[in-house]
Amino acid sequence: MDKKKMLSFTLITIVIGFMLAIQFRTIKEPEVRDTRDTWQIREDILKENELQSKLLREVRSYEEKIAQYETELNQGKEAILRNTLEELRVEAGLTEVKGYGIILRIEPVIEDLLIGNTVSNVSPDLLKRLVNELNMYEALHISIDNQRVINTTVIRDINGETKIDGHSINKLPFEIKVIADNSHSAEKLYNRMQVSKSADEFFVDNLRVKVIQPEGQITIPAYDDSIRIRDMKPVDPEKGGNS
Repeated sequence: MDKKKMLSFTLITIVIGFMLAIQFRTIKEPEVRDTRDTWQIREDILKENELQSKLLREVRSYEEKIAQYETELNQGKEAILRNTLEELRVEAGLTEVKGYGIILRIEPVIEDLLIGNTVSNVSPDLLKRLVNELNMYEALHISIDNQRVINTTVIRDINGETKIDGHSINKLPFEIKVIADNSHSAEKLYNRMQVSKSADEFFVDNLRVKVIQPEGQITIPAYDDSIRIRDMKPVDPEKGGNS
């Protein structure tokens, strides 16, 4: 037998032997079976059930927390709406306010009273100029003769009598209360009104504007009349409105 045939026979023998070894090993290795007894299986089942119960309890706990967060969120929205509504009421002048500010006392000039000149009325134009100047100096809240001044307030002359939203200004002296943003702003407002041009115009009508700086906070009442809104209509719920 030549070398080539001997080499081929050797290789074939090795391959066949290797295949037989693998088959023999496969036959000899037994199939892995569950050798646990009944009690061990029951214990494993109990453990699995306990784990499942624990997972369910955690799921319920998380669901309760989610529901709680949603409730708090909804309550938070309601609180925000209430706070916003209250802020709008304050800005609209529908609530009593307290703060630092000044008091302007409108009174007749004493010298004119001594010579027999009497003053019983104040011009609505003078009041409007004074209010405009106060607003220019960033006044937050104003009342005239204890009547709250708001954005829709009308100061006008009716039958020779000055009225503020129907309230008559027919007695002297009277006070104009003004609230600023803070004590520092109130100080600036006081200094500016000391040299007010609109206040000087009151002298033409024999009136004096006395600027008073209170020691503490002042109180301005709420607007006690109904607010009339023009050129606005309620939205038809069936038609809807622009969002």
